[in-house]
Amino acid sequence: MPTMPALSVQLYSLRAAIESDLPTTIKRVADIGFTRVEPYNFVSTVDALAAALDANNLTAPSAHAHLLDGNEEDVFKAAQRLGVTTVVHPHVDPEKWRSAGDIRATAEALNTVAAKAADHGLRIGYHNHWFELEFVLDGRTGLEILAEALDPNVVLELDTYWAAAGGQDVVALLGRLGDRVRLLHVKDGPIQVDPATQVAVGSGAMPIWDIIAAAKSLEVPVVELDDFAADMFDALSDSFDYLSAGQPAPADANPAATARA
Repeated sequence: MPTMPALSVQLYSLRAAIESDLPTTIKRVADIGFTRVEPYNFVSTVDALAAALDANNLTAPSAHAHLLDGNEEDVFKAAQRLGVTTVVHPHVDPEKWRSAGDIRATAEALNTVAAKAADHGLRIGYHNHWFELEFVLDGRTGLEILAEALDPNVVLELDTYWAAAGGQDVVALLGRLGDRVRLLHVKDGPIQVDPATQVAVGSGAMPIWDIIAAAKSLEVPVVELDDFAADMFDALSDSFDYLSAGQPAPADANPAATARA
């Protein structure tokens, strides 16, 4: 498979640590080996976050921020300060995923913001949860209906775990969405909507390497755990090590195993 782009980590995974001590948290992220991060709700912390990223040689190619609340200009300025190039809208209320008309209205709103973002040299994306995939109309999920109505310059950040929790075969979904998907949230667990059940990447039920191989236009793979029952830094470190090691070879590729066959 093609070489995977450098890993990023969604800082929401470390929200409690960030609220307690942002500079130390960012340093620990770099110490794990990450070279990229994905900030969230970053407008209020932009100066401290920019300093911490610079001090640890980290970049932020993408970030999450709500873009449909009328504060997009503040978001764009903060994104530019951090060197972000793709701002991802992270959530639209589940009630707005129950009809094709509501979904197309969301697409129209995102397209409007995307045109404003382009004036700042920024690209807009959308990140899913499970409910966008639970709605299916004429064989198309809500997320696919959204994608069809989005301006071509608006990309998707597919949260692979939530897509699976929404009942989708993620590999097949990636095939249908094609090059619209430029970013992935890579996470693992027993494939449930309860975030407390999530585990380090490589320790759960998700077909991680099949998913990554199916993301043909992947620019930024982002590790995330919405929650974790033990130490979050350990989970992120284990996830980084698993993904950095690369796809394990099939058992029958082992020469010793082949000789015994």
